[in-house]
Formats: sequence, C-alpha cells, structure tokens
Amino acid sequence: MGKQTFSKPPTHEFLGPFLPTKEKSCWILLFVLAFEVNSIRGGDVKIDFSYHHYPDLSRVLNDTAASCHEISRVYSVGKSVEGRDLWVIEFSDNPGVHEPGEPEFRYVGNMHGNEAVGRELLVYLAQYLCSRYQAGDARIRQLIDQTRIHIMPSMNPDGFELAATLGPDSPRTSTSWGSYGRLNAGRIDLNRNFPDMLPVWLLQEKSQRRNHHVDIPEWYWDTQVAPETLSVILWSLSQPFVLAGSLHGGSVVVSYPFDSCGLRKVMRSYSEAPDDALFRKLAKVYVDGHRKMGKCGQVEPCNKRNFTCKGGMTNGAEWYCVSGGMQDFSYLVTNCLEMTFELSCDKYPDESELQTYWEDNKEALLSYMEAVHTGIKGFVRDGAGRGVPNATISVEGVDHDVTTASDGDYWRLLLPGTHRVTASWEGFEQTRTCAVKDESPATVCDFSFSATTTWFASKDDVTRAITEFTITPAQSGKHASSSFSLHSNSFLRYYQILVITLIVVWSS
Repeated sequence: MGKQTFSKPPTHEFLGPFLPTKEKSCWILLFVLAFEVNSIRGGDVKIDFSYHHYPDLSRVLNDTAASCHEISRVYSVGKSVEGRDLWVIEFSDNPGVHEPGEPEFRYVGNMHGNEAVGRELLVYLAQYLCSRYQAGDARIRQLIDQTRIHIMPSMNPDGFELAATLGPDSPRTSTSWGSYGRLNAGRIDLNRNFPDMLPVWLLQEKSQRRNHHVDIPEWYWDTQVAPETLSVILWSLSQPFVLAGSLHGGSVVVSYPFDSCGLRKVMRSYSEAPDDALFRKLAKVYVDGHRKMGKCGQVEPCNKRNFTCKGGMTNGAEWYCVSGGMQDFSYLVTNCLEMTFELSCDKYPDESELQTYWEDNKEALLSYMEAVHTGIKGFVRDGAGRGVPNATISVEGVDHDVTTASDGDYWRLLLPGTHRVTASWEGFEQTRTCAVKDESPATVCDFSFSATTTWFASKDDVTRAITEFTITPAQSGKHASSSFSLHSNSFLRYYQILVITLIVVWSS
C-alpha cells in the first residue's frame, strides 16, 4: 500500500490569511505569554456585585471555600434568634488550626441588619482572596500564608432579612438615620449588648487590679444577652485574635476606642484608651487606603457631619457615647485591638452602587489586615523550651498588657520606637529592649524563664475551660457555576497553553 497523503482541512483555506507563518508565530507566542503573566499578576476577580440573602450568603461562602479548599473553610460560631447560622469563612495555609507564631485577624459585618454595605464587602473580600491566591498574587499569598483570617459577613442575619423586605428604596432602611432591620429578631441592638467594660475596668484600676483581660461582671449574665452576642463573645475568647475591624454604615469614618464614656456622663468627650496613639495610627492605615474617607469634600456630609475634612477618623466617645460596644469589649477582655469602620452615609444603597463601594474600600481592607504584622511578636518559653501559656507581656509606658496564647506565642502591636518589654509568669520575670521600625514586619522578641514547669494545659484543655460551645464546619458547596468562576483563571491558563501548542505545531 502506497504512502498516503493528507490535504489540509477545508477550514485552512478559509482561515489561511489569519494563521501564523513561522516568522509570525514567535510574536504570537510572546503575546500569549505576556497575556498569561498579566492574568496572574494583574486584573481583578469577577465579582457578582449584588446583595446576598441568607441562602445566597450560605451558598457563596461554601462555594468559595470549596474552590479554595486548600486554604479555606467555612464554620459557624452559633445561631441567630431565628436559627440562621453566623457563618465565618477562614483563610489560612493551614485552615482550622492555630499555627504557633501566626497572628489571627477577624472582620465582622452587618451587626446592624440594615447596614448592608459591610456585609457585601466581606463577601466580595472572601471571593477576592480566594481568586487572587489561586492566580498567584504575591501579596495575597503572603498575607494568607502568614495570617489566619476570619471573616464574618453577617452577625445579624435576621435583621438583614427584615431590612431586605423594604430594601434600598425605603428611607426607613437606606438613609443615615434609617433603622428598620437594625436590631436583631429579639429587638436587641447587638452593638449595645456586650458588657460595658470601661466602668468596670476604671473601678478595678483604683484597687490595683490587672489592666487586661478584665473579668466580665456577674451582673451582665442577668441581663438579656442576645444569642448572637453570646456566640461572638465565646468566639472572641476561643481564638487569640490580635486585630479586628467591624463594618458599619451611616457615616464615612473610622471610629476607635473608647466608645464608652466610662464613669463620666458627659456626651461627646474624648475617651482615651492606653493605646490611643496606636489606635490613631491603625485608623490612619484604613483611611489612607480608602479612596475617599480622608479626602476633604469627596463625600457628602452624613447628618451634617463630614469627617473627611477631619482626617477621616474619630474617637468613639467624642463622636457619641456607646455603652456595651464590641470594640471596647475586645480591647478590655481579650488581646484584640478592634476598630469600627463606617462605610457609607446610605446604609442600604442601591445594588448598582456596590461595586463603587468595593473599589473605594478594597485597598483599605487589605492594608488594615496587613497591619497585624507590625509591632513585636515572639514566644515565652520555660527552661525546657516549652511554650508558657497565659504569661503577661507588659510594655513600659502603656497601661495595657496582653497575654500569651496556648503555645506561648504572643503578638503586641506597637508604634515605631524602642520599647522596654517585660514577660512575667508565676513569679518569674524577664525584661528586654525591643525596637520597632516603621514600615517593617514585627520585631521578634522572645523570652525564656529558667524554671521548668511540670504541667501545661493542652489546647483542648484551654478551649474547654473557656467555653463548651462547638464550632460546626459548614458542608462544602457543590454549585458548579460559582466554582467555575473562581477557577476561571486556571482554565484560561490551560487554554492558553493549548493555543501555544497548536501555533507551534501548525507553524512547523
């Protein structure tokens, strides 16, 4: 049988002028490779800028975690009055585990149900982190590999569903003074439902008691504590959070502790925390990353208040006193420094505006998370090299201490400068001088006691001692459409490789 010859398919005659010669193929190859690099380093994830009702919220969080299962998981810290889960999506290179030496960060949105912008921005942030990590974005990979990030889009899912019945078209929900859906289903304002710890601390301070991890007073448990509040309290105590942000609406400003007026009854007077200068620096990190917040005249005044011409930040109590707020609770009862971000005059804006809010806040949200890696960090160990949990870390000149986590690791956000830092535990004490440089990663300051302890509580013992509640992982999402959109960059790269191969083969 003779050698067979094959003619080119009919399509070649039609496509001939558009197919490359050998000379052209090199240029096309360079173009495709350049496009490939851009798809990894540049651009943005395609986000569906819409409102997410509870079923949609559950689906998109699970889809995102399923798409990035190697770095993400979804869990619930509890349920609302009406039985909706308080979902959290976590990002870490080791999801579900506290890694010794790695700081923990959290964002909480939608405490007030009709303040919907923060809820959606946190959904978009989760999608963005997943997509950019998969695309090889160096900044996002570093952030997730070195930080354990917890994102709770909605602390008040019941309130949101109520507000959504009126939506952005009603002034009762959308205006800066709108309050329909603000409360939870039990008619409780969640940001007034935490224990008011400042008066407790000030009274204790006079009797020389500790300036950190102040005990929640017994009388608080006799009050009406919302299940959402209790869940967040237990969650806050179960994880060694270092830095946090709570997203609200009704103004455009960063508010920092103290919110409470303490023992004073004077409204709108500055209530200074021991870390006041640090709070102001952290607030500036968010303001500087925001496209409008600190730029005078860029935002219309909300209720005749325009903070953009005042640096975009305010002390909470100087704005107005809040008793029982979450950020004061975090500061005085846990190691966590927390601030409040007011993101919009319009609490429940039209869906068409959500993309603009995302673009305004994206860099600020990322920069603030990165700030968890400033100050000092390290371990406190005993003579055998084992981590010492619950050791106290004190900084000279700052009347607020933090304590070590279960592995003996600690993080203390501090301003640039030279600090005298003391670690103490059970009568043992060691002091070091630790330097913090501006715009630099946290300085490592380790401590070691000569004593050898005979017993330490395990992580499980510590967790059980704090709380008996369990965090239930959510079921993995199985919605192919969302998974496909989050994997589209990978698909595109496979397609590009195929195109390159066909070009080379055809040109040869």
